[in-house]
Amino acid sequence: MTITTPKPTKPWRATPKAMVPNFIAGLSVILGTWFLIEFTGLAGKLGAFLAASALAIVTLSLAAGIQRGGQAAKNVAVGTFVAIGAITAMFPVVSILGTVFVRGIRGIYVGFFTNDMSLASVNDPLDKGGILHAIIGTLLLILFAMLISVPLGILTALYLTEIKGPGSRLIRFLVQAMSGVPSIVAGLFIYSAFISGTGRGFSGFMGSLALSILMLPTVARTAEEVLLLIPADLREAGLALGATQWRTVAMVVVPAAKSGLITAVILGVARIAGETAPLLFTTGGGDAVNGNPFDGVMGSIPFAIWKALIAGSEESNARAWASIFILLVIVLALFFSARRLGKRRV
Repeated sequence: MTITTPKPTKPWRATPKAMVPNFIAGLSVILGTWFLIEFTGLAGKLGAFLAASALAIVTLSLAAGIQRGGQAAKNVAVGTFVAIGAITAMFPVVSILGTVFVRGIRGIYVGFFTNDMSLASVNDPLDKGGILHAIIGTLLLILFAMLISVPLGILTALYLTEIKGPGSRLIRFLVQAMSGVPSIVAGLFIYSAFISGTGRGFSGFMGSLALSILMLPTVARTAEEVLLLIPADLREAGLALGATQWRTVAMVVVPAAKSGLITAVILGVARIAGETAPLLFTTGGGDAVNGNPFDGVMGSIPFAIWKALIAGSEESNARAWASIFILLVIVLALFFSARRLGKRRV
């Protein structure tokens, strides 16, 4: 006699019978939200979200309690509350990205990337002028800021992790303190120290100096954390083979931390890419393409955004949103690159 046993159901897959309370709970959330919006003061998107959140916690907990008992109801209530918190945290990000995309894509037109604003104003029709001067200026500002801050930041990190000489605690404290310096203070410092009363005018290099002040602590702190992840066995192996400390650092430690150091640089660039306040006091914000960062005013994307927004016309707002969209794409590309590099093994 053959005894047939029913095929067990996968524990993570709900049976049709168990799905009925969940369906009823979801339908109750929808109908209850509609009722609260129509017949109470919970109007608008915020009111609908609050009503749906409260009803979801109650109904899903009841459904879980009917199926699996009181402990399951508590677990579902807490899990639903955590999920609602995560969704709430994502609202500002999604709203910003959506708004920038919708408004920014409308302002991009033929010639936006190939013309500058030397022969046009922000209030002219959108088929005149462009953002070429701002893109070139931003790239030059970031390049020279990197040339200043990346070597200093990595050398600072090497001193704190490998040399550990006198003043390490003070240097680490100062680097951490620099991370909290407001960006406008960096611009005012460069203006008062190198521009005001010295006979020098605005230039891209002055803007790079201000940006390097903001970029340096990010690179130094991130590079220090990366170097601390390198196993001590690698250093000891290099010294055991007869290499000096500086050769061990240069030939073993730094190559082993290469991907992490690149990530530190990208995070530093992303930190300064959208800064506007330091550039208001240092670059002058020109409207023509200027390839010489040491002479003459220089435009940038953040400065172009600020200049277009204060004009207040429909055309200037469209230019500003298009510039914001381009800047956001650049910053997001840098962050995604940093994450990809950070996932690699050090």
